[in-house]
Amino acid sequence: MYDLPKPDNLLEFLENSIANHPDNPLFGVKDTKTKEYEWIPYKEIGRRVDNLRGGLAKIGIKKGDAVGIIANNRPEFAICAFAAYGLVARFVPMYEQELPHIWKYIIKDSSIKVLFISNHAIYEQIKKYKKDLTSLKQIYVIDDTGENSMAVLEKIGTENPTPSIRPSADDIAVLIYTSGTTGDPKGVLLSHGNLTSNSHTALSNFPGFSDKECVLAILPWAHLLGQLADLYNFIKLGASIGLVENVTTISEDIEKVKPTFLIAVPRIFNRIYDGLWTKMNETGGLARMLFVMGIESGKKRRELAEKGKTSVITYLKFKIADKVVFSKIRKKFGGRLKGALTASAAMNPDIAKFFIDLGIPTYDCYGMTETSPAITVNSPSGWKLGSVGRVIDGVRVVIDKSVVEEGAVDGEIICYGPNVMKGYHNKPDATRDAMTQDGGMRTGDRGRLDKEGYLFITGRIKEQYKLENGKFVFPSAIEEELKLVHYIEHAMIYGENKPYNICLIVLDSLLLEKYAEKHEIEHSNPAELIHEKEIKDMIIASINARLKGKFGGYEIPKKFLFLTEGFTMENGMLTQTLKLKRRIVLQHYAKEIEELYKN
Repeated sequence: MYDLPKPDNLLEFLENSIANHPDNPLFGVKDTKTKEYEWIPYKEIGRRVDNLRGGLAKIGIKKGDAVGIIANNRPEFAICAFAAYGLVARFVPMYEQELPHIWKYIIKDSSIKVLFISNHAIYEQIKKYKKDLTSLKQIYVIDDTGENSMAVLEKIGTENPTPSIRPSADDIAVLIYTSGTTGDPKGVLLSHGNLTSNSHTALSNFPGFSDKECVLAILPWAHLLGQLADLYNFIKLGASIGLVENVTTISEDIEKVKPTFLIAVPRIFNRIYDGLWTKMNETGGLARMLFVMGIESGKKRRELAEKGKTSVITYLKFKIADKVVFSKIRKKFGGRLKGALTASAAMNPDIAKFFIDLGIPTYDCYGMTETSPAITVNSPSGWKLGSVGRVIDGVRVVIDKSVVEEGAVDGEIICYGPNVMKGYHNKPDATRDAMTQDGGMRTGDRGRLDKEGYLFITGRIKEQYKLENGKFVFPSAIEEELKLVHYIEHAMIYGENKPYNICLIVLDSLLLEKYAEKHEIEHSNPAELIHEKEIKDMIIASINARLKGKFGGYEIPKKFLFLTEGFTMENGMLTQTLKLKRRIVLQHYAKEIEELYKN
């Protein structure tokens, strides 16, 4: 057994902050007309949680029942979650942008009794499956005021007040479904103790945080990283959470919310970095010269500091660039940003260094849904570029070399601790396969620990393959590098039991259009551009330049398939967390891949 810190249930996170910081702003929501943010205090959210809990109790929700939601990030998401926790019910979140048959599977598998949904469009989809969903008793629409609205259930709660019940650490809080890259989603059972222990240890790595913090919620709360890192952590602090309007307004929303911290995937920072360089190259002149001077002097200043040295000239160059250029960039981030946490893949070290020099350090962390989610984290108290940080307090990592080739310096990462899930819902065989006999979680990731305890991810056990010559390839590492090529939106490496690797490429049509205009390449529509030899040669040359020296010659792809259709959630080739469903992509393009090797 693990000695869990208090409080050991999520309900107390909210109730303590309501008691200690009732007037602090909790959620910031962007007004659709004025485009300004309006803030809702803790006490108002507490009032609505109390009312909804009363409503749920009145319609028969009790301990162990499943309460589901299909919604994007919004105050009602949190209100539903905490109302469920106050009845010791389990909360089952789902993505709003999801394939309807996945909703059906989750609702049925988790035996959801009450389901909250954003709008009537979703209701019409769920209604088609209603006869197969025997456990589902009630559906409430959030964006409605009719008899089946969430507002009506809250009103019922005002007339039937119900005190909250304190969950135990072992009670299931969240039943959250993984993306399902290889089959049906798996429901991960996470207890209050799993999640609160992870929150306590994660926040201990950022001791300067207080109730004055503000985060802009970019990641979906239907994914556990967003749910724990944004929602539970910042509620525990009594801090504020601004809700991003949508992915296209992130830049505008950052300026308005003025966050002190961000939690995002590396791709967002890659895009920002790429966009800054594009803008500076287009602007040219003094602005570009100062931008480049700032980057170079920042790099030199950092390298000198590592050797315990300084340089007055380097310092002055950096201060000039910082005052004229970098300060304006920081202002675009709201002017208060202390740093950012990134996950899903390690940040490219060059881009991470750029943001450090800019004054916005980005801290890589690592984990998975089944570990609540954090296993390791970089933080102000210690970080190493290229790593995903050190193992968090109370958690232990073992590197199992028995599942990899002989002589390897890395192996499968196995996690032990109070953060490890209770199991997969209704899947005892899958639970048994994922766990070691002594309670460790097999992550499926390859990694190594250095002498200082920093973890480096080296690949994915299930994704690795051998070429015809017996050499191992870890495609995800190459793909992450390829995403940094300016015109590439998605890339997939393949070559299992083949003489060499090939690469399937999806290009960014908007950037390609700009390139065509600049180089006067005639075309009637952007889709035609991928067939132009000049475009293909430019992309292939950029890929080779990016990969040369970083990967072995056998890893660099020899042939390329330029795709007209992107990898999307709608066509089933991406998960909700933007991970590739390799099996689906390979099935879809089997004939084209065969032709590529045949020729």
